[in-house]
Amino acid sequence: MELPVRSPEPRAARKAQYRIETKSLSYELSSNVGHFAWPGQAVETKSHGRIILKRVSCEIPPGELVAIVGPSGAGKTTLLSVLAGVIHPSEVTGEILVNGRQMDTSRFRRVSGYVTQDDALFPLLTVEESLLYSARLRLRCASSAESSSRVRDLLSELGLSHVAGSRIGSGHGSGGISGGERRRVSIGVDLVHDPSVLLLDEPTSGLDSGSALHVLTMLKSMASVHGKTIVLTIHQPGFRILELLDRVILLSDGELRHQGPVSLLASRLTESGHCIPPHVNVMEFAMDSLATLPLPPDATKLSLGEFMKIKIPKPTTKEDRVFYANSRGGEVCILTERFFKNVSRTRQLFTARMIQSLVAGIGLGTVFMNVNDLQARVGFFAFTLTFLLSSTTEGLPIFLQERRILQRETSRGAYRVSSYVIANALVFLPFLLAAAILYTIPVYWLVGLRREMGRFLYFSLVVWLVMLMASSFVACFSALVPNFIMGNSVIAGLMGSFFLFSGYFISEHSIPRYWIFMHYLSLFKYPFEAFVLNEYGGANGRKECLDMEKVGCVLNGGMFLRQQGLEESQKWSNLLVMFVFICGYRILCFVFLWFRCYRMRR
Repeated sequence: MELPVRSPEPRAARKAQYRIETKSLSYELSSNVGHFAWPGQAVETKSHGRIILKRVSCEIPPGELVAIVGPSGAGKTTLLSVLAGVIHPSEVTGEILVNGRQMDTSRFRRVSGYVTQDDALFPLLTVEESLLYSARLRLRCASSAESSSRVRDLLSELGLSHVAGSRIGSGHGSGGISGGERRRVSIGVDLVHDPSVLLLDEPTSGLDSGSALHVLTMLKSMASVHGKTIVLTIHQPGFRILELLDRVILLSDGELRHQGPVSLLASRLTESGHCIPPHVNVMEFAMDSLATLPLPPDATKLSLGEFMKIKIPKPTTKEDRVFYANSRGGEVCILTERFFKNVSRTRQLFTARMIQSLVAGIGLGTVFMNVNDLQARVGFFAFTLTFLLSSTTEGLPIFLQERRILQRETSRGAYRVSSYVIANALVFLPFLLAAAILYTIPVYWLVGLRREMGRFLYFSLVVWLVMLMASSFVACFSALVPNFIMGNSVIAGLMGSFFLFSGYFISEHSIPRYWIFMHYLSLFKYPFEAFVLNEYGGANGRKECLDMEKVGCVLNGGMFLRQQGLEESQKWSNLLVMFVFICGYRILCFVFLWFRCYRMRR
């Protein structure tokens, strides 16, 4: 499909229109196990999957409001996903045509918007901010003034001007805008780049009749006034909604039972001998009479043999390329600003974490106040690391929520996954630095550690790097695990293992060889050694007596470091290793997220 390439034009100018057609479209939800084949080589497989769509041929013209209707399990969402390019054309049989040409999924995404059934919005952003960030990420070559102007127009068009400054909210009775307004915001997020094609999955789901009618009236206006191609799925429309629909596509068990105006459906029912009661609308009666509703003339039974040959698509095609509206640097700036607003408005994460760091610093400092015993001092270092590394797991639910939004936005080409990972790392730098300072200022001086400014700054730097390391660790596994319960279990288990193999409970030489790799992967090992070297290293630290007997000092700082196998040079090499851990976990986070988003896009 060759989509028209146009230079930026005023919104009032006439935009290109798009007619979507499917011809004998079939799709199987496969559970088979394929065999290896080189690109372009066909491979025979035995299919044990379920056929979702069966030779569906339909037409969606521009300027009309088209609804895909049918009972649960009819294949409505699957058909919409195919039309939106979420299910890749290479995975279906038949044809998908846009303006008479084969669909190019990459180019089609640039002129289309896809609104899923579940809302993927940041609850702490306002309505205007949600649309504005979407505009800045999706509008190509648009200035801030142009983006703001587009958002103001869209707020008026969606009927959201009165709640522009209200936060989205979680939608679970905890404040925020109403359900109907949330749906309109979700639609607006994908309308902000003014797409010519809009596809919506159950836009009236969970709404009362008034809100549902408002949403459908708005979509009807967009189709008729602006000439957009709009198609949506709906389970069972009422009288007033049915009057707004220009065309319906009725599915049952994956088969097309009717397409065209509602009046034509009524005629078909009457011709087949049915009498529609006055209190029942045409669509409700048709869905109750699907067993007796004749198939359209062009609908034939699907041969299972069509699925016996699976085509292996080429590994690289031009249609899989995504075109972004901003440079990577521009994306990082926009996403960092959005992240910062979300973090600063999350009281549980921001205020509670700051108070926690300050209280922990004061509390731990008073417990170990001026304790010079070597065992107690080393125990203080170990407990500090336990507190710092374990307290960062509270960010896991936020990472998981953002992952769902990330997958949605990157699948539509809003920004790159790498930009998200970089922005996510940058926004936590000042936040965790503040938490580190609030912890180290009271605890360092109350415990009575080396009263040298250089030593204090080094201690603070280690605490900051530990927090960053833990944050990167949690971000990495939040990209990998399926849910919060699994993530919490995996992270807690690994943190416990890192502590066990850190060298505090059992020395490096006593760890079995088959477990030694865990010692070097431990997040406790390197900061623990850095704390010890900072306290007992240097000219003054090596001379400090740690064990005094009648014969004199039998253990000083230098002796203790030799017992532990530590050298002065490791004071800085340990910081380097911690920095490598921070970068390494962020890179793994990128790999996991990229793979998730790539699978969703494919």
